[in-house]
Amino acid sequence: MKKELASPSKDELLPEYDLSQLKGGVRGKYYAEAQVGTNLVLIEPDLAKVFPDSAAVNRALRVVAEAAQTVAKPRKRAR
Repeated sequence: MKKELASPSKDELLPEYDLSQLKGGVRGKYYAEAQVGTNLVLIEPDLAKVFPDSAAVNRALRVVAEAAQTVAKPRKRAR
C-alpha cells in the first residue's frame, strides 16, 4: 500500500518573493576559495565516537606522523 502525498509538489515561488532583488547572483562565486586548503575525509561511525571533532583527529594524526618520522629516521652507529 503506497502513501499518497498530502499535496502535489509545486515548483513555484510564492507571490511575496520579489525576484527583482535576486538579480546579479553568481553560481559558485566562492567555490574555489572554499576548496583551498580543504581536505574532507569521512571516517567510520565507530571512529567518530572516539574523535568527535577535527581537533581530536588532528591531534591523533600528529602523534602518528611524529611516531612514523621517528621510526623512519636512519640511526647513526656509534663507533
